[in-house]
Amino acid sequence: MADGADAETARVLVAADKFKGSLTAVQVAERVTAGLRRAAPGTAVEALPVADGGDGTVAAAVAAGFERREARVTGPLGDRVTAAYALRQGTAVVEMAEASGLQRLPDGVFAPLTATTYGSGELLRAALDAGATTIVFGVGGSATTDGGAGMLAALGARFLAADGSPVGPGGGALSRLAEADLFGLDPRLAGVDLILAGDVDNPLTGPQGAPEVYGRQKGASEEDIAVLDAALTHYASVLGRRAADLSGAGAAGGVGYGALVALGARFRPGIEVMLDVLGFAPALARATLVVTGEGSLDEQTLRGKAPAGVAAAARAAGVEVVAVCGRLTLSREALERAGIRRAYALADLEPDPALSMARAGPLLERAAESIAHDFLR
Repeated sequence: MADGADAETARVLVAADKFKGSLTAVQVAERVTAGLRRAAPGTAVEALPVADGGDGTVAAAVAAGFERREARVTGPLGDRVTAAYALRQGTAVVEMAEASGLQRLPDGVFAPLTATTYGSGELLRAALDAGATTIVFGVGGSATTDGGAGMLAALGARFLAADGSPVGPGGGALSRLAEADLFGLDPRLAGVDLILAGDVDNPLTGPQGAPEVYGRQKGASEEDIAVLDAALTHYASVLGRRAADLSGAGAAGGVGYGALVALGARFRPGIEVMLDVLGFAPALARATLVVTGEGSLDEQTLRGKAPAGVAAAARAAGVEVVAVCGRLTLSREALERAGIRRAYALADLEPDPALSMARAGPLLERAAESIAHDFLR
């Protein structure tokens, strides 16, 4: 749609991710919708909040019509937490960050060597109990680096030290692993299509592996990273499965590896999976303009984040795309290569980052008004 299109015939699809630390994807859609309708009252606006498999994935599914379910599971530090998943017609959306994410840690508290994914396994089991035959397992935002061992233990696997005792929780304890018994895994898993939905293609270990690339954001020191890398290398050798270098194996501290080698999961880019699950294609077919976005449009965006996936799908359908964001570091050329016609950054309206985050809602409405003036006249 060219600049100056008739607002009376326009149909805008708002398909944006969260602005982390400021607004959920649902709130982003609400604010953009409000701004568009204020500036162009005759415009039809459809909201479809999106996510790429990380935190916010369950919320996006619920906004699209899935039923929100809750389960009491084990948090990354071993305490009990209430975690949510989404269910609709036999398809479950499970977000590992709900059970094992950084969001579950108290401020300033990290446990890089001992944080466990046990609760993620319990959440998968809850989805099985609810009758799910397809599980979209969103991986991202984890507090853990245990190769998915905790998750597998919750599903019936046993990880034993040389004396026959269970190894402790977390990736550090895997250095003691002598035997991995997977025969007790929940038999229902064999009849489930388990889709590993993530946005990283790192291997399990090595210079591009989970500990080295993501360990520091989980509180790991340089010594911890070396310990975790060695422990996960040993873990993979004991399992005897040659999947440590597969795309997605290093996702969420190696949860990807555990899901791929022991649960028969198949990896797909998270945003592609979620667009399918959320019903993006039929919504796109109704649209003449798409508004996407996330908190920061940067180089990471281009590596499989939600706005890049939305823009790629829209470009393939011949629908124009604009983006909203908190901050923008991509050049105009990079945006155009990604299929984004123009980006509207809140930082241009409020340069102070703290104020921009605090006032993100009203600022986003102003950005949406600008979109209406530029594209819906």
